[in-house]
Amino acid sequence: MSIKEDFENLLDKLQVERDEINLKLHLASMEAKQEFEDAEKEWGRLKIKAAEIADESVETSEEFIAKAKIVGEELKETYYRIAKRLAD
Repeated sequence: MSIKEDFENLLDKLQVERDEINLKLHLASMEAKQEFEDAEKEWGRLKIKAAEIADESVETSEEFIAKAKIVGEELKETYYRIAKRLAD
C-alpha cells in the first residue's frame, strides 16, 4: 500500500470516528466539547492538506504526506480519547 493510499485510509477512518463522536457530544462534558472543538480545527487543516495531496496538479513530497499523516495520527488519538470519555 502506498503512503498516499495509507493516508487516504486514515482520512476515511477519521471521518467515521468524528461522525460518531459528533452524535454523542450533546451528552458530553464541557471539557470533551472543548477538546472536540480544538480537534475540529485540526480536522479542517488536515482536510486542506488532504486536498493538496489528492490534487494531481500539485506536487507533494513524501515528507509533506508523512507530516500530514502524523497530524492525522495525533487527531486519531484525540478522537479515541474523546470517545473513551463519552463511553464512560
